[in-house]
Amino acid sequence: MQQTLIIVKPDGVQRGLIGNIIGRFERRGLQIIGMKMMRISHVLAQEHYAMHKGKPFYDGLIRFMTGGPVVVLALQGNNAIDVSRKMMGATFGFKAEPGTIRGDFGLSSSFNLIHGSDSPEAAAAELARFFSRTELVEYKLASSDWVYDFSGGQPQ
Repeated sequence: MQQTLIIVKPDGVQRGLIGNIIGRFERRGLQIIGMKMMRISHVLAQEHYAMHKGKPFYDGLIRFMTGGPVVVLALQGNNAIDVSRKMMGATFGFKAEPGTIRGDFGLSSSFNLIHGSDSPEAAAAELARFFSRTELVEYKLASSDWVYDFSGGQPQ
């Protein structure tokens, strides 16, 4: 099963959307294997968004991500990265399709509610950045046999 990192950003927390956002991932069948509320330090934000350093929006992004609490999730599931990114929708809320998290809850081009890993490599690095190994919990989700067809040995 693939793992991915999701961050409910400060705007999602402040707007009271934590439960709505997490519930969407759970209802889809993705398994929460780690979750915590935290404030991202300036250093951690700079590390996490290092690929954007030097871009015009970088300083504002760092201020935004360190300006309030966030909820970080480690999710697991078949194709978890692609599934969660489709659920998130286009980066800018006003461009996101209805039915996506950003399409249903966002209008801004600056505040976009949620971050999700964009590749397996990014997911591994991001999960290690936000969670220690002991904070990720392995367990069999009781509903997994009703989410996936395991008749061929692998989740379908």
